[in-house]
Amino acid sequence: MGEKVDGLDAFISIQNEFPHDVERPLANFHPNIWGNQFLLYSPNSDKATWASKKQLLDKLKEEVRTLLHATASNPSEQLQLIDEIQRLGIEYHFEEEIDQALQIMYEKHLGWEENDNIYAAALYFRILRQEGFKVSSEIFKKFMNAEGNFIESLVHDVAGMLALYEATHIRYRGDHILDHALDFTRNYLESLQCKLSSNPIAELVNHSLVQPNWRGIQRLEARHYISIYEKNDSHNTTLLMLAKLDFNMLQSQHKEELREICMWWKELDFARKLPFARDRIVEAYFWILGVYFEPQYGLARNIMSKVIAITSVVDDIYDAYGTYEELVIFTEAIERWNIGCIKQLPNYMKICYQTLLDVFEEIEEEMVNKGKSYCTYYAKEAMKFLARAYFVEAKWLHERYISTVEEYMQIGLATCGYTTLTIISFLGMEDNVTKEDFDWAFSGPDILKAASIICRLRDDIVGHKFEQERGHIASAVECYMKQHGVTEQKACEELYGQIEDAWKVLNKQLLKPSGSPSPAAKYVPCKAVLLRVVNLARVIDVLYKHKDEYTHVGEAMRTCVNSLLIKPVPQ
Repeated sequence: MGEKVDGLDAFISIQNEFPHDVERPLANFHPNIWGNQFLLYSPNSDKATWASKKQLLDKLKEEVRTLLHATASNPSEQLQLIDEIQRLGIEYHFEEEIDQALQIMYEKHLGWEENDNIYAAALYFRILRQEGFKVSSEIFKKFMNAEGNFIESLVHDVAGMLALYEATHIRYRGDHILDHALDFTRNYLESLQCKLSSNPIAELVNHSLVQPNWRGIQRLEARHYISIYEKNDSHNTTLLMLAKLDFNMLQSQHKEELREICMWWKELDFARKLPFARDRIVEAYFWILGVYFEPQYGLARNIMSKVIAITSVVDDIYDAYGTYEELVIFTEAIERWNIGCIKQLPNYMKICYQTLLDVFEEIEEEMVNKGKSYCTYYAKEAMKFLARAYFVEAKWLHERYISTVEEYMQIGLATCGYTTLTIISFLGMEDNVTKEDFDWAFSGPDILKAASIICRLRDDIVGHKFEQERGHIASAVECYMKQHGVTEQKACEELYGQIEDAWKVLNKQLLKPSGSPSPAAKYVPCKAVLLRVVNLARVIDVLYKHKDEYTHVGEAMRTCVNSLLIKPVPQ
């Protein structure tokens, strides 16, 4: 890679390299809030009892597997069991058994035969549709009157109303029954909040109104459900034991991974060398933990955490420090991807550029060792794609150009980073990913476009005021206000509507292919690949609900990190 830049000399040079009157769009990001606490984790304390925990885990898994088979003769009971397994976060241990059971239910229309049971129908619909089975929302017509409204007697079944509310979040475009069901259930559940006593169903209602299960980060949802499930007198002891043990064992693995990532980041010393950039390594790892938490994806998390961390710095160079003239040569350097380009860069850019190349060299070594050297080409092209889009925004700012909403979104869907992160998320997934998956992602499929819309618009809605306080291009909010001559509130309402529409598109793309594909049929990735896109959308829904919790770390992010990476589940 060539001789590396000396960090201290580079830092000193930052202060003197350019005239002090150079105008830079500084954002004044707050520093890292975590200190060194994740560096202090000692994996040895957990490994002492690891073998016995693993033995118990395997025993409990076999008991649950037996239970799944035993309930096959009672589809409603089996469906309830599957729901509990999924919500407790242990589904990944039983994917094959669950898929087989749902396939039988779908083919024989089992599990919702009770004509007057809205809970059973909603549970059947939600679980099968979220797993890609083509279940029509027409099954809810039997709960509607002649005028097309849901019958009022349904409100006496709180669990049923909640189940229907959760089911509405897996609707497609044109699912008018579910659009109506969302208004019906949400209005009722919101009116009910103050009347519910403190019990498990009340906690589920309150949580779901803030964070629907389908759009939540899986591990956070599991942690929350465990705390509610154990309060239910009818809970299954084996399921609860397995969920708690599994959560804490995985948490230990995640803590060890984060410790290694933090050590890598500390050695880079970006907080001192590049003080204008966000110091968010813990938040970056948490983001990637939302993309995949399963134990087999440790390498993928390592790769993605490093990439999102360095990408965040690249973003800040374009957005919060670099001048237009500097960004011209920085973009060219990324485009050429050659260590020889480093000589023409300002010293602060050299530090970032060197690290970018180092990270991808490390990735390339991993891919070569696994016989997948072609993956690195796609990863580099994904980064070049992102840099080009960043530069377009820098050019717009330099020229003080305010684009139309359509122009903005074309570039904004790239600069949100989700195309790049999706492609790079495939690295480290090994046998689950093929060359066709990379080509598919680069083709701009609807599901990836939908996730990018969700990311870009949520980011713009919660962050546009902070961005406009300094030099920054107009966001989707400002573009929409100017183009349509509306207020900020009206613009945000319209953009929230587009986010909802994007979720409908995303949901539809999860449908399993039916029949044998024709030679002209579009390539459809496997579920493991599609879930990376869904999970990226989920992270945005959680972390950008009220503000940008990555940039401005607040109580929501603190609570999330505390739940997944600090405190174990009480056993």
